[in-house]
Amino acid sequence: MNHLTPLAFKMRPQTLDDVIGQDHLVGSNGFLRQSIKTKTMFSIIFFGPPGCGKTTIAEAYARSMDVKFIKLNAVTSNKKDLEQAIEECRMFEKAFIIMDEVHRLNKDKQDILLPYVEDGTIYLLGATTANPYISINPAIRSRVHLLEVKKLSIADVKKGLKKAIESPFGLNNKITMDDDAIDYISQISGGDLRFGLNYLEVLSMSHDHTISLNDVKQTIKVPNYSLDKNDDEHYNAVSALQKSIRGSDVDAALYYLAKLCVAQDLESIQRRLLVTAYEDVGLANPQAVDRTYHACQVANMVGFPEAIIPLGFAVCDLALSPKSKASQKAISNAFEFVKKKPLDVLDYLKLTRVNVSEEDSYPYNRPDLWEKIQYLPEMIKNISFYEPTGTSKYEQALNANYHRLKSIKRTTNLRKLKEKK
Repeated sequence: MNHLTPLAFKMRPQTLDDVIGQDHLVGSNGFLRQSIKTKTMFSIIFFGPPGCGKTTIAEAYARSMDVKFIKLNAVTSNKKDLEQAIEECRMFEKAFIIMDEVHRLNKDKQDILLPYVEDGTIYLLGATTANPYISINPAIRSRVHLLEVKKLSIADVKKGLKKAIESPFGLNNKITMDDDAIDYISQISGGDLRFGLNYLEVLSMSHDHTISLNDVKQTIKVPNYSLDKNDDEHYNAVSALQKSIRGSDVDAALYYLAKLCVAQDLESIQRRLLVTAYEDVGLANPQAVDRTYHACQVANMVGFPEAIIPLGFAVCDLALSPKSKASQKAISNAFEFVKKKPLDVLDYLKLTRVNVSEEDSYPYNRPDLWEKIQYLPEMIKNISFYEPTGTSKYEQALNANYHRLKSIKRTTNLRKLKEKK
């Protein structure tokens, strides 16, 4: 490394012993520590917020295993890069491919990689800031262990900053810093040690005296919230956004959307808006639900800062729309019932007809009979999961049809039903 190498890169852990925090992974009983003790290799996807050390831990794990590893990026590495990496790994008994932004791995690259991961020719160590249960392709997810890398605590960041000041690989005690200045950087870093190290480096180059809290505040001019993605505050803002939309308070909804946009947390915003649209607006305004989906797609395409425009449009649309939880309640009621009492499908509704005569089979060619057939199992034939609310003209029309259908006496005697013309 030369003097131009960033401080954050110089301070990257080389082995698991150098990793700060993450005791659930690297502590004495942590998953990775046990893996090293037993010399048992795994394919793993590390997920967590930016700057918490996902890729660093992947590299440290590979070094601690003392095996070959090759680093790739799912976005910038092409198929040829991947094929060359696989061929190189095959020359060794055991090897890792470390894949940054693994959630962006397209199908072509997956098709190349998956067979070798499946048979143990190579082991995959992926890193992503996205929720792997949503963003990672099931084909990959089923072949790896998912390990969460948690946001560093303020104490962890403080420990990392002090280590960087003292380390011969870091600043080597070329500067001194007041404790309250270190505390301040640790607090506003929001669990992102890389951010803290970057500002520590800037401060070390611009000050030749003991760095004070005032020096730090004069240098760091970024709004605290955009940096401090405290778990409670972050999830509180997401929760408040949905509750404000549900309560039709458009100004409050826009305020909480703005807080999340300052933090540039596009993934959480999109997920919450889509859930809110289906859960709280739903059948009262299906067009607004569709518009929300398209607004999220546009936001994803244009990115920040322009993404605030379609997101703001969606929030105004949802907050000012009539509300209906009828569909959400209906599927929740059915879901809870089925978990407790899963009943068999009626014979004439099964995909493959067994022991059902032609006369008693489902009448595919008789649409006039479809509304008269009983579809629920006999034991619950009169149960209702859907409860009409009627908060918009559209939902009122659906409910009118619902009541009409409820008035029809349905039957399981398809033979007799077919006899009626």
